[in-house]
Amino acid sequence: QVDLVESGGGSAQAGGSLRLSCVASGSLYFNNCMGWFRQAPGKEREGVAAIDSDGTITYAESVKGRFTVSQDNAKNTLYLQMDGLNVDDSAMYYCAADTCITSSWFIVHADVLESWGQGTLVTVSS
Repeated sequence: QVDLVESGGGSAQAGGSLRLSCVASGSLYFNNCMGWFRQAPGKEREGVAAIDSDGTITYAESVKGRFTVSQDNAKNTLYLQMDGLNVDDSAMYYCAADTCITSSWFIVHADVLESWGQGTLVTVSS
């Protein structure tokens, strides 16, 4: 089990930027994947971006070219830089972690992932 704490959510204007952070503690393994998911009211949770232990990154099509995921292993921290925000990006954003093989698998298997943060709210206004 990994403990995850997100921060950095807030309000932004369309076209603006926000940076989310997720600090991990606990049982981190060499084959862990970490990633970001989001859920808007009335919508299903969707994968946003994930990174695996090899550093391979997978993005949802809806955020490619606008969002950038990165990690600082020394700080056990995962980041999500969100640029070019639009109102459709408004959602609760969650950090998740689990052992996995590929980030492409991780991003579409939210239902089986073990560790989740409490979420941080992002609101984008036009």
